[in-house]
Amino acid sequence: MSETKQLAADASSRDPAVGLRAVRALRDLADRLEELQVGNARGQGWSWQEIAVCLGVSRQAVHKKYARRGFGAGED
Repeated sequence: MSETKQLAADASSRDPAVGLRAVRALRDLADRLEELQVGNARGQGWSWQEIAVCLGVSRQAVHKKYARRGFGAGED
């Protein structure tokens, strides 16, 4: 079973220690994937507003979170 599938299975474990560790690992994975895709979108010329709509957050929130990471700070 792949690591991601195992984490998903562990997240529904009846053992809280197993479940909570899996939830944390999945949250970390989601954060890394989000950062990767924000960089991808900015690299393709997407505005902060377009990214925000896809993520279901405000433009200000996504800009604040990622602009300092080198994804086009100061643009649009």
